[in-house]
Amino acid sequence: MTSSLSILPPHISHLPGLTDYEDGISAIDADYLRPGLAAIHLIVKNGKAALVDTGTSSSVPGVLEVLQKKNLAPADVAYVFVTHIHLDHAGGAGEFMRHLPNAKLVVHPRGARHMADPARLVASAMTVYGEAEFKRMYGDIHPIDASRIIEAPDEFRLDFNGRPLLFLDTPGHARHHYCIFDEQSNSFFTGDTFGLSYREFDVDGMEFVFPTTTPVQFDPVAAHASLDRLMTYNPSYAFLTHYGRIAHLPRHANELHGLIDAHVSIARKLRDVPDSHAALVEELGELLLRRVVAHGCKLAEERIRGLLKLDVELNAQGLENWLDHSEGKG
Repeated sequence: MTSSLSILPPHISHLPGLTDYEDGISAIDADYLRPGLAAIHLIVKNGKAALVDTGTSSSVPGVLEVLQKKNLAPADVAYVFVTHIHLDHAGGAGEFMRHLPNAKLVVHPRGARHMADPARLVASAMTVYGEAEFKRMYGDIHPIDASRIIEAPDEFRLDFNGRPLLFLDTPGHARHHYCIFDEQSNSFFTGDTFGLSYREFDVDGMEFVFPTTTPVQFDPVAAHASLDRLMTYNPSYAFLTHYGRIAHLPRHANELHGLIDAHVSIARKLRDVPDSHAALVEELGELLLRRVVAHGCKLAEERIRGLLKLDVELNAQGLENWLDHSEGKG
């Protein structure tokens, strides 16, 4: 893994963190909330480009300048793939499509209508964040012409300029989620299906990975099944939106299964206690803190908690939503 940031010409003002990997794959920091939180993956094949996930509308200038640095024009981008339509993954799709004249958007069939008409998506998010905070986090969400949208059902195959890509329906985090298997790199682009892994937690080349159970469609049974399905391909790497490339996938898959079960167990245990949300946030935070420390991470406890804070809160909300529906009553 090598960073290209240090060799960038000084006149490029918006360029985000950039990590180049083998097989024409790069991770571009999406400039979302903090550095190293969300990546947009760039795939380059024979002079054509594709993006995997989009960050938000504020991600566009940096990505366009990365393309320029790599001698690619906006017209060279053939596809924009959104693994699912949560706004940290697809919020910038409409703005990107305005700047990429030849690109097609490839989205799960359950998400396609929300990309063509994002009004419900925006309204739902505004009820959570409020209008001002929504605008700060996500900017403008533009509709995308339906003629530029390709739906990718389970086992959809696409030839990206001679590079075979396979799309698998992978619910668990969301019902509108796919993962992309790239034959050339023998890797998956996993969105949130293979969890989260922040580079700050790496210890001697070993990553720490944990699940995301965020609202509103978390389903532990489906999450386990999707993990197992990905591993049947014996992939070499996973490219996570949060954040970048990880290896050691059999180990991480096993640990993710255990952590999904631990999250569910804690949520069920605490569902009826007083101030259950605060108790759930506290216990999930302690669980992940213990695991990060046991992993060998030497960061200060305050720093670890800070890096996990947003995900712990969202995981708690998603578990509560799951418990409020029939899936959690067993």
